[in-house]
Order: sequence, then C-alpha cells, then structure tokens
Amino acid sequence: MRKLLLVIDMQTDFVDGALGTAEAVAIIPSVLREIAKYDKNDVIATRDTHPDSYMTSREGRYLPVPHCIKGTPGWQIHPAIAPAIEGCKIIDKPTFGSIELCDHIVNIAKNEEIEVTLIGLCTDICVVSNAMLIKAALPEININVVADACAGVTPDTHSSALATMKMCQIDIL
Repeated sequence: MRKLLLVIDMQTDFVDGALGTAEAVAIIPSVLREIAKYDKNDVIATRDTHPDSYMTSREGRYLPVPHCIKGTPGWQIHPAIAPAIEGCKIIDKPTFGSIELCDHIVNIAKNEEIEVTLIGLCTDICVVSNAMLIKAALPEININVVADACAGVTPDTHSSALATMKMCQIDIL
C-alpha cells in the first residue's frame, strides 16, 4: 500500500506572518518529523494562493487580512519547512479545500491502494476541508490526521476540527 502525506499550507503567513500563531510555530518540529518518514514522491504540499484583489473576494470580506498573496514572501512555504519538501509536488489552491488535490489523490487511487495522512495548517479550515473532500471522494481508504503536526486558528477550534474529523471516520493520530 502506498502511503501519501499531504502537507497543508505550511506557509509563512500562516506560521509567523500575517495570520501566524504561537501554535503554528510550535508544530514545525512535528511537521518535519512526519515529512522525514516519507519518500519525496509520496509528499504533496498545498499553498493557499490569493490574487492581489483578495480583499474584494468573498473570503476577503469575511477575513479582511491580506495573506498568501501569490508571489509574496508570506505565500512561500515557511523557510523551516521548504528544504524538507524540496522536489515534492506542490498544488496552489484558491480556497480552503482543493478540488485539484482531491482529483490528484483520486487518480493515484485508481492505480494503487493508498492511505492518506494530513498535517499542517489550519486544522479547522484547510486541513478539515481537504480531509473531508478526500473522504467524500474515496470513502473506503484510510485517512489520518496527525494531531500534533496540525494547528488551528485557536486551540479550541483545533480540538473541534479533530473531533469533527473523527466523527467522520478519519483517524486522528
């Protein structure tokens, strides 16, 4: 069975930039630990990617903090993580859940038995969104989330997202 690791949005703006938190900084060692367990061909990273016009978007109206604007330093994979995922597939996504990522995973699953593990930011927004998309598309595969390699917007919403995923038969490690 092929085991895939999805590294969700470990970008500067989410770690210690515009929307960074102490909890996001604290997971860096756990994220690096998990990445080190996988062959680079089995690691897929995502980048939250917004245009310069972000503030006029629906998301921008609900979260009026410019972040992950394509090409800016905050959009880049955090410098502590970037060397560990060098050479891995990176998918830029315009919103919380990535249809492109889900389709990529589904295409892999057409040819081989897989298991998917997610880590990264933010547990309560992009991690849960992507885990649920994959669960909906591939309900019979094992999907895992490594709790100490994820951080939410707050500790409470991190815990709530983990509980939600567990209720949807996603294994919390």
